[in-house]
Amino acid sequence: MLKLGQLLQENRIAKLLELVLVFFLAAVFIYFFMDRSNENQLLNMGILWLANVFMLLWVWAGLKLRGEDCSSLGLSFKLPTPKEALKNVGLSLVVFVLAMLGFVLGSIVMANITGIPEPSDMSAYDYLKDNIGLLILSLLGIYMVSSFGEEVVYRGFLITRITELVGNTKWGRVVAVLISAIIFGFAHYGWGPMGIVQTFFMGLALGICYLWLKKKLWILVLAHAYMDTILILQLFMAGS
Repeated sequence: MLKLGQLLQENRIAKLLELVLVFFLAAVFIYFFMDRSNENQLLNMGILWLANVFMLLWVWAGLKLRGEDCSSLGLSFKLPTPKEALKNVGLSLVVFVLAMLGFVLGSIVMANITGIPEPSDMSAYDYLKDNIGLLILSLLGIYMVSSFGEEVVYRGFLITRITELVGNTKWGRVVAVLISAIIFGFAHYGWGPMGIVQTFFMGLALGICYLWLKKKLWILVLAHAYMDTILILQLFMAGS
């Protein structure tokens, strides 16, 4: 185990394999267990959540093998002072606005390339419509798996590890943010081409904010939670 941890710290091929395996294993799990007929939407959502949990576990395992903790990705579990907490909430609102602007920019780009595109396919969330119990359950699950999990994986893990791989220089960080945004966009392939482009630009904004905020990941988690809350409430109210 010690030797493997040393490889992950020093060997470029080992670093690259770690990056590939995080997403490959999740993709294989989704491929074999997803209901492609999309008839069981709740099951498919559970499969996606489990895939995200597997990625988080893999990220955690990589940290342990290196002898690192979550703080290396910008995730601190130290309670902030009231003043720090207030500042973090304010910054999270700024990040939220920037990420939403990125999402809107993605819509504009697609409109200029293909004309007014079809809306993203959000049918996988139809189970939420007019169901208060599933709304609460979904919000709790999404906060843990999407708001928290996606920021850890796509910002904390990806940007940190790609920067280590290509070099912690200005251009290395640019490459890391771009690649993380591209992967984040394609991770939302279920939303169609428009959704991929929208989430790419949103991921780009979040990645830039991650570096701007010196890897204070909880601020991004909060901003992501605001976006997820708006999305889920919209889908819930669509059935009312």
